[in-house]
Amino acid sequence: MTAPIPFTEVTRGPFTECVHLGQAVVCDASGGVVAAWGDPASVILPRSAIKMIQALPLVASGAADAAGLGPDRLALACASHSGAAIHTDRVRAWLAGLGLGDTDLRCGPQVPSDREARHAIECEGAPCCQVHNNCSGKHAGMLTLSRHLGAGPDYHEPGHPVQRACLDAFERVTGETSAGYGIDGCSLPNHAASLGGVARAMGWFAGAAGRQDPESRAAARLVQAMMAHPELVAGEGRACTELMRAARGRAAIKTGAEGVFTAILPDLGLGIALKIADGATRASECAIAALLVRLGVLEADHPAVRRRMNAPIVNRRGIETGVIRPTAALA
Repeated sequence: MTAPIPFTEVTRGPFTECVHLGQAVVCDASGGVVAAWGDPASVILPRSAIKMIQALPLVASGAADAAGLGPDRLALACASHSGAAIHTDRVRAWLAGLGLGDTDLRCGPQVPSDREARHAIECEGAPCCQVHNNCSGKHAGMLTLSRHLGAGPDYHEPGHPVQRACLDAFERVTGETSAGYGIDGCSLPNHAASLGGVARAMGWFAGAAGRQDPESRAAARLVQAMMAHPELVAGEGRACTELMRAARGRAAIKTGAEGVFTAILPDLGLGIALKIADGATRASECAIAALLVRLGVLEADHPAVRRRMNAPIVNRRGIETGVIRPTAALA
């Protein structure tokens, strides 16, 4: 077994002040490991980085088409959005089309990270709603699937038909039997897999357009929806949105809590999964940018990349004091 290795370092002047350890795996569309740093067998909770897997049953079952969901709704089903109006307006309309509302969600309320939306809530003095939750699009998708299956309202429960469908999809595309689950921030079960299994799933998504079975066609639609609507997958200023725009249709990129990132590269037929050991976001964003530059999907000097990889650290007087950069292992 190989331990996590230095992935991202933070300098101050001539000194390396902080080093973040991490692991990553790149798999091809057949599930073969193309490259690995650390231990591919390391078991992780992938958190929100695998929302596209959780959305597979929504599309493959026919529920998405029965509800008339377009690519923007499919992108939201895979999203960890910022709670901006472009997100919440769509989720509200989606729920209304089902004859449902905010109280039917099971994700819990969340203060939006979008500054304008947060300011509006503060000025109005009204509580934030569940539609503001960054996972509300995923939950709207699960309500849609639950309605299609004729199942009950508590779609978040591990034994509910929706969650059983999600677990079945997760185990098929990772090629593993999950060791168990933890409850995510939005109250859904988040199933564990090896880092290599998550990368294998992303590679499977990357090759989906070349296959014709219903689940692969569903996967290809989700990937295209994410790449067509990067602003809905995250939000302005967020890494997923900015890096997908920089990739210009060559990557679907998704972050998860505690330093997880995945990427689907259809043109190359490759999938990536990475995990930062200490869960630091600055390190995971730097590492995914470095890997995508290494694979030729991103340009190192693109502004969105430079904000995360080889990014200057500036103090309160505007003086550059250091840099956040990938280690030699990734560069």
